[in-house]
Amino acid sequence: MSAPAARRAHFHETLGVLFFFILCALLVVRVVQAAAPQTFVALAVSAVVGFVAADLVSGVVHWLFDTWFSKTTPVLGPTFVTPFRVHHEDPLDITRHGFVATNGHNCLASVPVLALALLLPTGPEAPLASALLTFVLSLCLGIFGTNQFHKWAHEEHVSPVIAWLQARGLILNREHHDVHHAMPYERHYCITTGWLNRPLEAIGFFRGLERLITAVTGQQPRVDDLNLAPTSTPPAIEPAPAPELKHVA
Repeated sequence: MSAPAARRAHFHETLGVLFFFILCALLVVRVVQAAAPQTFVALAVSAVVGFVAADLVSGVVHWLFDTWFSKTTPVLGPTFVTPFRVHHEDPLDITRHGFVATNGHNCLASVPVLALALLLPTGPEAPLASALLTFVLSLCLGIFGTNQFHKWAHEEHVSPVIAWLQARGLILNREHHDVHHAMPYERHYCITTGWLNRPLEAIGFFRGLERLITAVTGQQPRVDDLNLAPTSTPPAIEPAPAPELKHVA
């Protein structure tokens, strides 16, 4: 049986990737202009915090669409819920997507944030605004990388550079992400680097959110998992009656 065909990228995804890189280039120029001895530490810390925040965002979004809503939810169902949960049944699906199809949605989500960041004043005379701009840029670059890192974590063969980054835990690696793909798929939601998975599990972060949402709304988590189970139960086959034994006098 041949593998399913790769999903073709849509035009709006291509535009999203294009605008994403244009805006990132403009913001990188602004960050470089803001770099100075008195701002270097603040910018460096902001960049690291932004990248860590991207891991948190990836985890919250992943948990949200793995746990709540259904495939019939308007807009969210076909766009996010179904792809997230079907991925559990076909983890290699993401490896069949091209660059734009893999990263287009994340780019589109980041474009408005990056555009707003251009309005911030920057320069050595505005250290706080420059640090915030650096945080936003690093956050959006991490969000952009999330699906790509996730894809590499599922690929059997990656380039030596990617393998080096994975081995050192700088991006998501296969062994760490395999924990999520063990049923019932309720652990290790963070898929940018995976750095926050263990700390969040240690404090019961996602289970606590689930209890809070259930207490407020009455909704139960994971009631609409898209398991590939039969849509109907086949009728039971009754066993044939045993033949009667006749005794010969």
